[in-house]
Amino acid sequence: MKEVKALLKSLKTEMKPTPEQRVTLLKAIGTCRFVYNLFLAEADKRYRDGQRYMSAYDFSVWLNHDYLSENPDKIWIKETYAKAVKQAIINANSAYQRFFKGLAAHPNFKKKGVNEPSYYFVRNSAKQSVVCERHRIKVPGLGWVALKEYGYFPTEANVIHSGSISYHAGRFFCSVLAEIPDPEPVKPETEGIGVDLGIKSFAVVSDGREFPNINHTRKVRKLEKKLKREQRRLSRKRESQKKNSKKGKDSSKRYQKQRLKVQKLHYRLDCIRKDYLRQTVASLVKAKPEFVAIENLNVSGMMKNRHLSKAVAQQNFYGFRDFLTWKCKIHGIPLHMVDRWYPSSKTCHFCGTLKADLKLSDRSYVCEGCGKRIDRDLNAALNIRDTTEYVLA
Repeated sequence: MKEVKALLKSLKTEMKPTPEQRVTLLKAIGTCRFVYNLFLAEADKRYRDGQRYMSAYDFSVWLNHDYLSENPDKIWIKETYAKAVKQAIINANSAYQRFFKGLAAHPNFKKKGVNEPSYYFVRNSAKQSVVCERHRIKVPGLGWVALKEYGYFPTEANVIHSGSISYHAGRFFCSVLAEIPDPEPVKPETEGIGVDLGIKSFAVVSDGREFPNINHTRKVRKLEKKLKREQRRLSRKRESQKKNSKKGKDSSKRYQKQRLKVQKLHYRLDCIRKDYLRQTVASLVKAKPEFVAIENLNVSGMMKNRHLSKAVAQQNFYGFRDFLTWKCKIHGIPLHMVDRWYPSSKTCHFCGTLKADLKLSDRSYVCEGCGKRIDRDLNAALNIRDTTEYVLA
């Protein structure tokens, strides 16, 4: 019998918890945030006092035996699913370890309403037959929770390994790590393609296809205009809240209501952009090319340009590259990463002449050697496709 290879994939969809489940989830998420911050505070205190660093296991023992016995008013920590609390401790420990190794800055404390919280859960037993059904999922410590999207999660036994529940813009989302069959590599049906990413157009492909910038559409611009108005209202309510708090009045409800409106608009715009990005990647992969070639863009460097930083952030080039890498990997399509310093826009595709004085405002490439005229982005895409200076992603 042929053994079927498995692939771990992350799947995410929205949940429909009952009012009672919403309260339980918010309490659990708040507990995980409190424990995370407690670990950071204790680690900072020990560092200042010159004491030994407390690992995740040591902190868990200290929390259960010393801290809770000295602070009986914090016994509500025990009411939360134990593995979710332990995962919060592990996450804090990992963040602190990265700080000590010089890989990241000092971890910040999680603030309610600012950092997106999450509730981790894991399969309790390998003998557990079904974790998910067509329309609902069984979460340890919570029970069965309805899903908005039917049939999205796999229902086979022992397929879902772990998951987490996050809260964003007034909605609950469930993300699971599931085991799916490894797809067979596709057979190339077309020649390799080169993709040039940009601001004017999101992507120009060497075969002539062009994916326009979705941020220039009427729908997105209308939402951005609405978001700007709602952010002004939020700012005014924030100032009003500060004044009323000095007078002893409470206006936080109106502020929180307006804040939720802004969050929902941000979420809607984010969904539109991510959906367009995924559709673009799917269109490239469905053509079954021999290979896909893209530039290894310096996105962090591009973000330092104050004139282009907003446009670059909206395009989400890194997200495009990340999702394209994943799609090419599961379909067995080689992904060529071209060096960021390769002059793809300044080199003539027909004769190889280098035009060093090419400006960003020049949208057409006119070769000084052979006299050919071609669209600037299409010329870059063709050069990216044909170059031999690349590494495999």
